[in-house]
Amino acid sequence: MLDFIATPVGPVPRVATTASARDRWGTIGARIGLIRRNYKVVPGLYAVGSPDVLSPVLVTANYKLSFDALRHRLSGIAAWLLVVDTRGINVWCAAGKGVFSTEEVLQSVRDTRLGELVSHRDLILPQLAATGVSALAVKKGCGFRVFFGPVRAADLPAFLRQGKQGDEAMRTVTFTLAERAVLIPVELFLLAKPLLAILFLGFLVSGIGPSVFSPAAALHRGLVLLAATAGGIVGGAVLTPLLLPWLPGRQFWCKGLLAGLPVALLAWLLSAPRLGAAEQLALLLWTETVSSYLAMNFTGSTPFTSPSGVEYEMRRGLPMQIAAVCLTLALWLAAPFL
Repeated sequence: MLDFIATPVGPVPRVATTASARDRWGTIGARIGLIRRNYKVVPGLYAVGSPDVLSPVLVTANYKLSFDALRHRLSGIAAWLLVVDTRGINVWCAAGKGVFSTEEVLQSVRDTRLGELVSHRDLILPQLAATGVSALAVKKGCGFRVFFGPVRAADLPAFLRQGKQGDEAMRTVTFTLAERAVLIPVELFLLAKPLLAILFLGFLVSGIGPSVFSPAAALHRGLVLLAATAGGIVGGAVLTPLLLPWLPGRQFWCKGLLAGLPVALLAWLLSAPRLGAAEQLALLLWTETVSSYLAMNFTGSTPFTSPSGVEYEMRRGLPMQIAAVCLTLALWLAAPFL
């Protein structure tokens, strides 16, 4: 925050359009998932430049990455920023979850007394908020017209210059290699806690055998299981997003199977001479299951699926994955006795 602007509705904080060192470190922390769940700004009204009664009102979520993406593209532009309380969730996900909603926009307009601040009655919302906000209901509720802006904040200056008109490029949702790759660190970070629990159980069951429990077997077989788990993570959390457009099929759990297949085969080739048939099959199943499950996590992060599509896929993918885990466990436990 730079300072405060005196307005008829009280002082309004003015924010910079350039990133500070703290912003950059915060972005890194959010991107890798370290502070992602609580990276937000206080909802309300903000200003960039020196806005007046005619300046545009741009609406965004209170997830700080969304807020920063907007303000950092407004250099040289005077505007009001109306930040909706989306519980720290980004625009697209918040709209899908129903927290970037018509009611929240109406509440924000009332709470900030926006009608007393500007002489026009226009709100510019992100296009990706359209699934959660009814323009007609907002108009009826507070008298402000809703204009859905471009998909990317980078296109906002051009959108404003064109009189709130967007071209096809501004309206097109992309999911480029760079946009997919940026999701990988978050997925890997979120795996840390569940991975520790899985590895503990993996080493525990790996030691079960004819002698009840063998620490040597737990270490040897546990390390093999660890390698298979790492292979599944590479397939599902790394290869799947990178290769997404080229993996056939619509359902992500199937894409994960395909992405994990070369990793599973490589693990099998490296470990086959030291393992029995039951253990080899168990490792193949486990690597593929881990890859399939992690790939399914990307259904909510892409423009390829809808909320109903995610539910549809999970109803089909999860039973298959659960069955594969049960079969893997049975084979892994039975192997020392064969």
